[in-house]
Amino acid sequence: MTSQVYAGPYGTEPRHPGWPAKLGPLVVRAGSVALRPVHLRDGREWSRIRLRDREYLEKWEPTSPGSWTDRNGFGAWPPQWLSLRALARRGQCLPFAITVDGAFAGQITLGNVIRASLRSAWVGYWVSSELAGGGVATAAVALATDHAFRAAGLHRLEATVRPENVASLRVLGKAGYRQEGLFLRYLDVAGDWRDHISFAVTAEEMGAGFVARLIADGKAQPPEPR
Repeated sequence: MTSQVYAGPYGTEPRHPGWPAKLGPLVVRAGSVALRPVHLRDGREWSRIRLRDREYLEKWEPTSPGSWTDRNGFGAWPPQWLSLRALARRGQCLPFAITVDGAFAGQITLGNVIRASLRSAWVGYWVSSELAGGGVATAAVALATDHAFRAAGLHRLEATVRPENVASLRVLGKAGYRQEGLFLRYLDVAGDWRDHISFAVTAEEMGAGFVARLIADGKAQPPEPR
C-alpha cells in the first residue's frame, strides 16, 4: 500500500509513516511483549479486562460521560475502534494493542500526532492488572518510543502522570523518559481537576534505542532465536 502524501506549508511528507506496524517481541518477567494495531476482534477481551479492572484503572483515567459499564462494555468497542482506525489513517494517531504471549493485554497509543516543524505526540497506555509489575508497560513504552523516533519520524514524545500513580512514574523512568515539570489542575480525572507530572523524551536522547537500553540494564531480553 502506498501512503497518502500531505502537501502542507512545511513541505511534502507521508501522511502516516510507520503505520501500520508490528513491533517486538521483547521478553520480560510477565512474558513476550509485542505491539500490533488494534483489531475489531479485540473487543471481547478489551471489555472483559476493563470491566474487571475498574477499580485499578478508573482512578487514573479522564472523566467521561456515562457509567464505566457503558463506556467499557462490549458494545463500546466498535465505535472506539472505528475512531482509532480513522485517526490512524489520517496520520493523527498510532493505536497499538499490547499483547503478552500473543494474548491481548492492554493498549498503548501515540496520540495527537503533529507533523511539520513540531513532530510530536503524546503517549498513553494501560495494562491488565494481572500483569502489573511484570515489565509489560515498560517494554511497550520502549517499543513504541523506538518506533516513533525511527519509522514514524517523530522528534518528541510527551506523557503526563498523576503524582499518586507511582507505578506509572516508574514505568516512564525505566523506559528512559525524564521529568520536565508539574502541571497544576491539568486534567479532569475521577471527577476533579488533578495535578500531573509531565515527562518527555526527544530523538536526540535515543542513542542505541530504548529497547536496547532495557536489554543492557537487564530489564528485558530479546526473543530466543528460532
